[in-house]
Amino acid sequence: MPKILFIGDVVAEPGRRALATVLPRLRDEHEPDFVVVNGENAAGGMGITPATADEIFALGADAITLGNHTYRHREIYPYLNGDKPIVRPANQHAGNPGRGWTIVEDGTLRLGVINLIGQFGMDHEGNPWDCADRIIREIGDDCDLLLVDMHAELTSEKVMTGFYLDGRVTAVVGTHTHVPTADARVLEGGTAYCTDVGMTGSRAGVIGVVKEAIITKLRTGMPQRFDSATGDEHVMGVLVDAERDGRATGITQLIVPAGE
Repeated sequence: MPKILFIGDVVAEPGRRALATVLPRLRDEHEPDFVVVNGENAAGGMGITPATADEIFALGADAITLGNHTYRHREIYPYLNGDKPIVRPANQHAGNPGRGWTIVEDGTLRLGVINLIGQFGMDHEGNPWDCADRIIREIGDDCDLLLVDMHAELTSEKVMTGFYLDGRVTAVVGTHTHVPTADARVLEGGTAYCTDVGMTGSRAGVIGVVKEAIITKLRTGMPQRFDSATGDEHVMGVLVDAERDGRATGITQLIVPAGE
């Protein structure tokens, strides 16, 4: 029975450190066929660089998904156009660096990974659902399993995506808010779903940022430097169980402290 391990937004060095500590344990315990990691906050809490992407791949990720901070660091642009299985939201401008989907293989299994971004408060071109339709038509027959990372602010957009794609993809997993939701389930058509899988990094701050800076910013409205929080580091994600025909049979939420 195929398994997909999806890890939520890796935030800065604390998140990469937690991933390095916990991911080997998760691989030994669950023996996933594929590991997909959202890395859009991996470099200093915003964006990703070639060095941090290579670090995540070296830890065992088969593919990396991104989000609204994809283009924060210019040095990633050529990397996105290279041959590594790293994807940015497909419904961003077609001329932007990178691509919105990839296919990775493990033996006889092929996993398609699609990255989408929500419409509310995000840079996007076209709605994500028409974009998903086009990609599924293009690559669906070439994949045994399909996973969609829906990187969005609104829970309504994510829930709608789960229902819209139910029965057509193996899993729809939500990212971006960094706060895990308690609604992981398999939908009626056989698609595993979770509104937000949470983040990988420090829970000692506010969604990965030093809490004092956020408190001052929100109370006073004055600009603050957003340094990454440290301590109480966790890896958050989901484990999806599926049949070889691409239908999900289970989804388990994972919130694992790095200190254990």
